[in-house]
Amino acid sequence: MMKNARLTPLLALLVLTACVVPTGPVEVTRFNRAAEGIPYGTGSFAVALVSESVSDQSLAGSPYLAAVAREMQRIGYRDNIGNSDVIAEVRFGATVIRSDRRAPVSVGVGGSTGSYGSGVGVSLGINLGNDSAALLQSSLAVRIVRRSDQMVIWEGTAVQSAKAGSPAAQPGIAASKLAEALFKDFPGVSGETIRVP
Repeated sequence: MMKNARLTPLLALLVLTACVVPTGPVEVTRFNRAAEGIPYGTGSFAVALVSESVSDQSLAGSPYLAAVAREMQRIGYRDNIGNSDVIAEVRFGATVIRSDRRAPVSVGVGGSTGSYGSGVGVSLGINLGNDSAALLQSSLAVRIVRRSDQMVIWEGTAVQSAKAGSPAAQPGIAASKLAEALFKDFPGVSGETIRVP
């Protein structure tokens, strides 16, 4: 009996982790230098949260850094925090789109303009009140920079909308979904925008 009492919380946790959280499609745009003969998926990598404000270096970025690191390993790079061959620069953000307003309300600070003109802010926290129709638009932007000459060899941006307050809008789930979509069929067709279900 005592053994069953100890197993019950573990079984509940397993059931919860097995649930699939429905998320909306992700819009992805990527640029690469494959036509120039740049090789991808070889060598070591490090990930870094990049922003214009020191306050952006927070725990809020942890799920995004972890998701990008998983994808970098999946596509062939090996983890090396020290003097890596490439650095995956990570930016993320969120915008609240409320039904009672004409313009979206941007949430977060920081931001940057990438070599192809992309840039997003870093989300710190959101108070949506009681607006059940509000959407949260989450963004993830990654640049892979070759350390030897600081050349950006790949860049991509992923954007997804989910109902505010839903499981799909939670940072951990959004980070995984955005990173998976961003690195799908890596390096992708340069300049093409795709929708990943």
